[in-house]
Parts: sequence; structure tokens; C-alpha cells
Amino acid sequence: MGKEALPRLLEDNQAKAIGRGLRTSPRKLNLVAQSIRGKRAEAALAELTFSPKRIAHEVRKVLQSAIANAENNHDLDVDDLVVTEASVGKNMVLKRFHARARGRGARIEKPFSQITIVVEEKREEAPAKKAAPKAKSESAEGKKPAAKKAAPKRAKETA
Repeated sequence: MGKEALPRLLEDNQAKAIGRGLRTSPRKLNLVAQSIRGKRAEAALAELTFSPKRIAHEVRKVLQSAIANAENNHDLDVDDLVVTEASVGKNMVLKRFHARARGRGARIEKPFSQITIVVEEKREEAPAKKAAPKAKSESAEGKKPAAKKAAPKRAKETA
């Protein structure tokens, strides 16, 4: 009796998770998001685990949620997941003030931000073996390289 479900915006091989209300500025959060864009999910988790940035722990939780959504809701293989999108946006800003001289006040802004992580299943095929390099023909082996021809010219200097 309720409303019809909205159509799915992502492809069938994608899943996403959104982290809202992260207590850091979008500019700082984007530095962490840049470090995981385009990486495999396992490598991105390792990167976030050992990152010195404080907010990396929260981003790691969002990435784990995206991986869990891919596995449980969309039946995607966890080993083939790649972080295709990690977008950062503004959220609310708490406005505070700091008392200054002569009864004035200075504005302090405490920004919040949000991150959207999209993971996609990309199957990596085994790389094809390259063909062995072609053997040099006999006529090419008989010729001397140009660098060796130039060497006797330098030897003709007057003694």
C-alpha cells in the first residue's frame, strides 16, 4: 500500500555506502579519499588501516560497509571489488564564537562532511603471456652497430 521503490541508480555490479556527519572538513577528508580511489578493496582497507590521518578510521568503516553491501545485498565477489568512486561533500557547520578583546567575538566554524564510496566488481583476467622476442636475422648480425663505427674516428687524433 506504500510507495513504489525507486529504480536503482547504480549498475548491477556496483554497491555503495554513505558516511554522513564525519567531524572533519571536506578538504581534509578528500586527502584520505584520494588515497583509495581506483584501488582494489583489500589494498584500500590496508591503506586506511595504517594511515596516520585521524579520519581514516571512519572512512575505513564506510568502505567496509560498502563491501558488506556488495556481498550481502548484491551477491558480488569480495575479492574482485575495486573502489571506483570516493566522493566527498559538505555537511552541516557548527558555528561557535571565541571571546576577543573589547567585548568582541571571533567566529569559529566546526565543519562536518560526508563521503560516498562506490565499489565495483571487476574481474581481472590472467595476463596473456607475451610471445618470445624474434631472433635477429643473420644479415643484421653481420652489420656493426653505428656506435662502433664512430669509435675509430676518434682514434685518428694526432699524437
